[in-house]
Amino acid sequence: MHALDMILNFFREGGIFLYPIALIWVIGLVIALERFGFILRVGTGNKRMWAEVQPLLEQGKFREALGAVQNSETALAHIMRYGITRIQTARRRDDIEKALEESLVEVIPRLEKRTHYLASLANIGMLMGLLGTIVGLIRAFAAVASVNPAEKASMLSASISVAMNNTALGLAVAITLLLCHMYLETKTTELVDSLEVATVKFLNTVDEVRPATETGTYRVPEGVREAART
Repeated sequence: MHALDMILNFFREGGIFLYPIALIWVIGLVIALERFGFILRVGTGNKRMWAEVQPLLEQGKFREALGAVQNSETALAHIMRYGITRIQTARRRDDIEKALEESLVEVIPRLEKRTHYLASLANIGMLMGLLGTIVGLIRAFAAVASVNPAEKASMLSASISVAMNNTALGLAVAITLLLCHMYLETKTTELVDSLEVATVKFLNTVDEVRPATETGTYRVPEGVREAART
């Protein structure tokens, strides 16, 4: 209860700028939590999907591998669908690689979506805190100029304390959201790197199980063409 009273007094005495700063903080935290949950789900789903698909690819069971990724919404399944489907018409490794790169171009923006907002919100929150501080100080000195000299010291002290509340909250918002942004960017980069590693492993596995013809092109493995059509 004591902590709640302190928070209420902090906002009551801090001026009008504290409310939009707090709103920015809430919006940023909501975005951070949503992105964290999304990244966690994607990472877990990718690991589970790769554990299921990798043995099938190594055994050349492309029909079964396509069936495994067909009904999954994970980022890795989306990429694998592109790669496995492209096998039926690909004549070189580069053809499959281009299909995988195309799928990555589609997937990566989904992983990075809204994360960049956190840095912008952090800057806006800090600047609004600074603006609230400046406005508070202007009002403080304006009020002190018209009061009894005996009251100037106490009024100035109280007004500066109120103005500093804006600085404190603005810095708290900036620090929190920038830390969230840094963490999410790191996890997103790790996730993108893991997808790129998976595509390389996929290409290498296809190279091992797909026999090449004398002209350097690939033969389509048995069952892949039918699997891609279904």
